[in-house]
Amino acid sequence: MKVLVTGAAGFIGFHLSKRLLDKDCQVFGIDNLNNYYDTNLKKARLAHLPQTSRFIFDQLDLADGRKLCRLVADFEPEVVVNLAAQAGVRYSMENPLAYVNSNLVGFVNLMEACTRTGSLRHFVFASSSSVYGANRKVPFSEQDSVDHPISLYAATKKSNELIAHSYSHLYGVPVTGLRFFTVYGPWGRPDMGYFKFTDAIVHGKPIEIYNHGRMQRDFTYIDDVVEAIMRVLEHPPKCSVMQESAGALLSNARYKIYNLGNHQPVDLLNFIEIIEQALGIKARKTFLPMQPGDVVSTYAQMDDLYKATGFRPTTPVEEGLPKFVQWYREYYVSTRQLACLAHS
Repeated sequence: MKVLVTGAAGFIGFHLSKRLLDKDCQVFGIDNLNNYYDTNLKKARLAHLPQTSRFIFDQLDLADGRKLCRLVADFEPEVVVNLAAQAGVRYSMENPLAYVNSNLVGFVNLMEACTRTGSLRHFVFASSSSVYGANRKVPFSEQDSVDHPISLYAATKKSNELIAHSYSHLYGVPVTGLRFFTVYGPWGRPDMGYFKFTDAIVHGKPIEIYNHGRMQRDFTYIDDVVEAIMRVLEHPPKCSVMQESAGALLSNARYKIYNLGNHQPVDLLNFIEIIEQALGIKARKTFLPMQPGDVVSTYAQMDDLYKATGFRPTTPVEEGLPKFVQWYREYYVSTRQLACLAHS
């Protein structure tokens, strides 16, 4: 299978590319290697992918529509997994144009490129649990309203879902969106809370805990996420039956949205305690009020994904977090050693 993976140097993109290569797929990875966080980590991920002729990488920004169209036309992917995006809720208030260029312009460019190739049989893209905004009904269901995003990041992800639906309806492209719920694990993103907590505790710095710790997250381990994506790839949505609702015909797009979480929300303070136990170090805690654009709780309803693919998450945080801590220690010890050698 020929698979185009955007964001291939990112956290999820790296793990997915590795799994696809292990399954003897031909993978074309794209990433712009921007400096939102440490580019050395992104390059290290790429270096840890299997060195095989079945993997091609191109440093490319999806905002470059012309080059992207040429690349897609030459590669002729059967499947596209779009994981490239400007991430982060809080950063979207500091640099909103980065989200417009990456998550909107880049997304449309990719869909335009994909509709021009006759080889594509499934387009899968990353959405986010952030689209649920301040919904109080839990667990979050794909049937819930997501019309009230409370951050620009969430608004761009909701926009992706609408754009993807329209392309599926117009061009018959099978499209699946996955609403990720707080993905964590080895090789994770330094801007994520669990990474920041670990790094601060190791260096004896206080950790910032928002809403005074009264928060819950549906933390989802990376191996579970990759397994779910692999199953989704083989289940492109079928045409829905045209129905009439509120005087208008519903779309017959080949389009589906799934939650992808752990279905086990964890109290933030308990989560931090597991990190402390894995490190063998107590954290210095600074409690702060709720931050703009943040939500108190996330909790994924997983029935739709299970019915379609048979997938259930299997990794509790008590198992996943120690694996992240082990990777963190090994990665930064080796990084420091390489830095010392470079300056010796």
